Amino acid sequence: MSGFGLPRRHYRVVDSTNSRARDLAAGGAPGGAVVTAAEQTEGRGRQGRSWSAPAGKALLYSAILRPLDRRHLLLPLAVPLAVCEAAEQLQPQVRCQIKWPNDIWHEGRKLAGILIEARPQDGWAVIGVGLNLAIEEGEFPPELRDTAVSLFPPGDGLAHQGDSAMLVLNEQLVRWVDAEPDTVLSAWRARDALLGREVAWAKGSGVAAGVDDRGNLLVRVAGDEVVSLGAGEVHLRL
Repeated sequence: MSGFGLPRRHYRVVDSTNSRARDLAAGGAPGGAVVTAAEQTEGRGRQGRSWSAPAGKALLYSAILRPLDRRHLLLPLAVPLAVCEAAEQLQPQVRCQIKWPNDIWHEGRKLAGILIEARPQDGWAVIGVGLNLAIEEGEFPPELRDTAVSLFPPGDGLAHQGDSAMLVLNEQLVRWVDAEPDTVLSAWRARDALLGREVAWAKGSGVAAGVDDRGNLLVRVAGDEVVSLGAGEVHLRL
């Protein structure tokens, strides 16, 4: 991958950066094109959940990856690594972990979310990232105030440098999207926030035991049995 960030389309307000990036990709936009926004009205997370952030206080970012090929089978693991390293580069006091499959945590709170929407038959994917930059606790929806966190303290002079955050994320994505599978797996496992924790889903519960070589979550259930869960199959509860 030669780079991310050009061309770039920025909106003051948009329904969803991922929706706009998908439209651009379907219309033939090149790999590396990026859509950003100061505010979203219909931001989306995984499994239809919404993503909201006050205007100008989060990095709302979607990038087109094409061509899409077998090198990108671990893209759902590689992108969180890029977001973690971007966040730590921007704010060296932060140490990120990854809650499978797509949440970035700092000190047990959600710092960023990722939504990857792929069209393998057409050879492209859209990488969506929402990174909380400087959202005050009272600005989060009530149900998120105890579980979400921002990269910078409120009022920090660095907090609103969304363009700087975008540039750093562009660089880290270049590094990680084409990384070797062994490198991705090793780095992801070192940041696994669920390892050893009890988790539950609609069909069972157990103790998280890492990920397999395809990026599926491994869970140890009754006895020594280990089951493998795909990201599309479950909504985890801790």
